[in-house]
Amino acid sequence: MLGLKLPTDPRWVNIAEKDLQEILTDHAWCEQKAATSGITFIVRYPDKHDVVTEMNALVAEEWGHFRKVLKELEKRNLKLGRQRKDLYVVQLLQLIEKGGSREKQLVEHLLVNALIEARSCERFRLLSLHMTDEYFREFYHEFMTSEAGHYRMYLNLAKNHMPADHVQNRWQFFLNEEAKIMERMELRGDRIH
Repeated sequence: MLGLKLPTDPRWVNIAEKDLQEILTDHAWCEQKAATSGITFIVRYPDKHDVVTEMNALVAEEWGHFRKVLKELEKRNLKLGRQRKDLYVVQLLQLIEKGGSREKQLVEHLLVNALIEARSCERFRLLSLHMTDEYFREFYHEFMTSEAGHYRMYLNLAKNHMPADHVQNRWQFFLNEEAKIMERMELRGDRIH
């Protein structure tokens, strides 16, 4: 469904669940960045009613997720660690084609965000299926479902603003390049991406 070309190494879950503070901290910051990204879309494209409407809902949901993960940390007497540079996202952003129309730039950013949501969904699915703790399997199932919706929303918005063949070609490009990024990245359990 997600179209990802390279699945996450299944050992990632075993590594991730060894240090809950690290994976929850990274997860919290990912939710904060997703909310901030939604705000950025609103600021850059206030004239695009569909974008503003969808991002308004997304920001509220992502901020709610941040609060939920933060509450999980507090419940376990764990602290929110420092925000880390997300090298995965940095590399995806470098794939954005520069120049062109404002619509084209909008679509490029929508597709990158769709890809981030797709990878997050895939990772949350693995956590929901394979974590030892049943509570966390349910906890991450909810996030998986939400990320799948965000992934579809971003793709649908892209299709609203450029012809379907352009969106499909760029989407395939991003999927292929993302697989190369994933292949080069170190398998780390303290990162969602």
